[in-house]
Amino acid sequence: MRISPRHLIAKEGDMKLGLHLPIAGHDTSPEAIARTAEEAERIGLDSVWAWERLLRPTVPIAMGGPGGPVMDPPEAFGSVYDPLDTLAYVAARTTRVTLGTSVLVSLFQNPIILARRIATIDRLSGGRLVAGIGQGWMEQEFTAAGVPMSRRGAGFEEHIMAMRAVWGPDPVRFDGRHYQIPESEIGPKPVRPGGPTLLIGAAVPAAVERAARLGAGLTLVIFDFDAIRETVATFRRAAEAAGHDPASLPIALQVNGSVTAKPLDERAPLTGSPEQVATDLEALDADHVFWNDPMTPTDEQLHNLAQLVAK
Repeated sequence: MRISPRHLIAKEGDMKLGLHLPIAGHDTSPEAIARTAEEAERIGLDSVWAWERLLRPTVPIAMGGPGGPVMDPPEAFGSVYDPLDTLAYVAARTTRVTLGTSVLVSLFQNPIILARRIATIDRLSGGRLVAGIGQGWMEQEFTAAGVPMSRRGAGFEEHIMAMRAVWGPDPVRFDGRHYQIPESEIGPKPVRPGGPTLLIGAAVPAAVERAARLGAGLTLVIFDFDAIRETVATFRRAAEAAGHDPASLPIALQVNGSVTAKPLDERAPLTGSPEQVATDLEALDADHVFWNDPMTPTDEQLHNLAQLVAK
């Protein structure tokens, strides 16, 4: 397996590997975040990632949104570093590694403000930003942000269109139902024309098809190989039907688990020893895989991922 650090979209035979930064929990620190990013780059990982959580409700919530298991929210939700500010900090501490969000809840920010923040970090990092965005799912966060949950769906799609307008050539103008931009000059512009690599987080078929229709990439959490294969096939069919080249739209998979030092008899996809995970990677139709395991010490995760990179 050949690892390529130069762009999110892998060449044939390549697979890009990454790790979530330790941005959540009361025990993390700027030093831990920077150390993780620097070590990830040193061992040859392709990317580091940050996610968003505004708050931790004090009552049980449906994890993942309506219909999900009702439980007490994780303690780590109570203190989460802002993903974009974190990646701006990390951009100054690294030179090569891709900086990704998976995911940033775009609806909580005005599209002009968010588009400029994303473009600024993209510029500061030399075009290394990958913007993974989602609609959000926690009712309490929408209440706190002053955004109705009904804004999801068509409103989310319009938000993306408004950001793309901001990233496009001046003069910028956008007239939508929810967002309006008077004809203006807005900058800075991202490094690449049209904006940075854009991934959309999706968990249901309608969201997957929306991402494909918009010509964006896809970011998914992998729990089951068959389910992921079905979702990827749906995405690629929808992209082609919308007139996009499916091969040009990147797919990134998040693993809620770790690469381990020793083989596991029972394991989830893309977990287990470096040898087990390398075998799993060969069977995947995806461009990028990154791991998120807040229960395993970051140094241990980095050590085991270094063994995988060397495969």
